[in-house]
Amino acid sequence: MYFIKKSIVIVIGSILVSLGINLFLAPYEVLDGGIIGIGLISYYLWGLQTGFIIILLSIPIFIIAWIYYRDYFYNSLHGLLVSSFFIDILEPFDYLVHIDPLYSSIIGGVLIGLGIGTMLRFKTSTGGTDLIAQFLSDKTGVNVGILIFIIDSFVILMGGLLLSYDTFFLSIITILVIGMTTSFFTKNLAHT
Repeated sequence: MYFIKKSIVIVIGSILVSLGINLFLAPYEVLDGGIIGIGLISYYLWGLQTGFIIILLSIPIFIIAWIYYRDYFYNSLHGLLVSSFFIDILEPFDYLVHIDPLYSSIIGGVLIGLGIGTMLRFKTSTGGTDLIAQFLSDKTGVNVGILIFIIDSFVILMGGLLLSYDTFFLSIITILVIGMTTSFFTKNLAHT
């Protein structure tokens, strides 16, 4: 029964992340952080499929997980594959929502934070830097949402330099909202 529940959580979390990205971030070239952010940068600059790039860039992280954190490897592999699939499959719908870019960044951040937070509550994730943040959280006791925010900040800075000031500004808002939403949903995880 737990496996079925976890599978449902992975699908729901992945759809939330994908909707946040495709409906609210992509129309304004807003970035998420981490590996997803790098995937979005490659999409905005070169038209590469975001989900495919996420999988490609996650391979070294999953090799490390296989060696040192086998549980995380198994728990996050499905999240990585399912979320990457939904990100690419729902990409054609990035034109459906037309609202102010600021509000779009906030709503996208909430959806992504809900998706990530929901998956982390069941000890799974989309992999990538979320997986690295989960490793660090387990070792340090620092909330995973805070660690994700720190890692994401580096990607946002890089994206802002490569894309535009608007991308940088809106992306900062997005990762703040993602970090707060994820922290809210995972605040008791470091103590369990």
